[in-house]
Amino acid sequence: MIHPSSPATDMRHHVVVVGGGFGGLQCIKSLRGPGIRITLIDQRNHHLFQPLLYQAATTILAPSEIAWPLRQLFRDREDVTTLLSTVTGVEPATRQVALEDGERISYDTLVLATGARHSYFGNDGWELHAPGLKTLEDATAIRRKILFAFEAAEAARDPALKQAHLTFAVIGAGPTGVEMAGIIADLAHRILPREFRRIDTHRARVMLIEAGPKVLSAFSEDLSDYARASLERLGVEVVLGTPVTQIDADRVVMGDTQVPCRTVIWAAGVQASSAAEWIGAPRDGAGRAEVAPDLSVPGRPEIFVIGDTAAVPDASGAPVPGIAPAAKQMGDYVGRLIAGRHAGAEAPPPFRYKHLGSMATLGRRAAIADFGKVTLKGRLAWWIWGVAHIFFLIGTRSRISVALSWLWSFVTGQNSARIITTPKGSR
Repeated sequence: MIHPSSPATDMRHHVVVVGGGFGGLQCIKSLRGPGIRITLIDQRNHHLFQPLLYQAATTILAPSEIAWPLRQLFRDREDVTTLLSTVTGVEPATRQVALEDGERISYDTLVLATGARHSYFGNDGWELHAPGLKTLEDATAIRRKILFAFEAAEAARDPALKQAHLTFAVIGAGPTGVEMAGIIADLAHRILPREFRRIDTHRARVMLIEAGPKVLSAFSEDLSDYARASLERLGVEVVLGTPVTQIDADRVVMGDTQVPCRTVIWAAGVQASSAAEWIGAPRDGAGRAEVAPDLSVPGRPEIFVIGDTAAVPDASGAPVPGIAPAAKQMGDYVGRLIAGRHAGAEAPPPFRYKHLGSMATLGRRAAIADFGKVTLKGRLAWWIWGVAHIFFLIGTRSRISVALSWLWSFVTGQNSARIITTPKGSR
């Protein structure tokens, strides 16, 4: 017997949203109306606040402080069904989404918000030795890798091996790389020195390696120079204009220079998900789907692509950056568009991205911020960065928890999430 509210008999307009990141979440929040039902499909059961993911990887925050179960977020939305599954393809001709277990989900409107993954620029074998940072699993693996490095150095007898364990290489000087390098240096030079007896953690070598000519290339020369000087004061060795040519289990190679190193973290590039391939859409060099001004796929007005998966030009013609505010703006636009289209409203004007500013932290107590006509750096920028990020967290409990963790770290100089949960032999 078929239940009256089952998908097979439900005549409401069915919107399938693939991806529970910032874009997908905002799309669902903005998409309300009678006669509409929504299915959210994600391969993980939680929404992740990625801007603070590096803090989970560097022991400042616990993973539970920056992630929330999707089902919990939509428990009061009876029009939203959540499926924990992996999408393997889309069949535009039949308007179906294919899942890994063989199930097919029919849609009337499809929103692809599947994000991006790491790009190793054709050197995919490097991923084994240089993990990137996109998921909670990545963060906990990197945190384990960093903490084990100090433990291995403490146990090592050979001086060369000890120093190799105490050498950390972060590849890529964008915001993630800069923030990671600064916190690792702070961990080694200020937090851990009193906790080890056989090693001097001050001797840890933290390298930030960038193929381009400056750190934080999206920022002005003044802010970039300030960021570099701040990192160097923290003890980070900034290496610019030097691409990495090889990464192995025990070394990083830059041109003719080989550096013995046991901990490498990749923050150099991203590649869009396979969503554009699923629907046969034209793609840019990063694999992002080229979309129409209303973020739909050309020739497929029932399919929308948003967030890091979409190649969207801003008012100047430059690509909209792959950051959370951009994804949220796209999600809000598409959600309202679908609701309006279903209600018979007039089509909205083309999507226009509004840049709200760029920020990056430099260790524990400094940051830079660029709001266009106003730029800030130092302690004031750090406080503004912290307030802004707390504001965008979901729920009062998360805001209080993160604020208390930061306050504890700021006052005591200690990080609270330094637990290694995997046995040594199973690394």
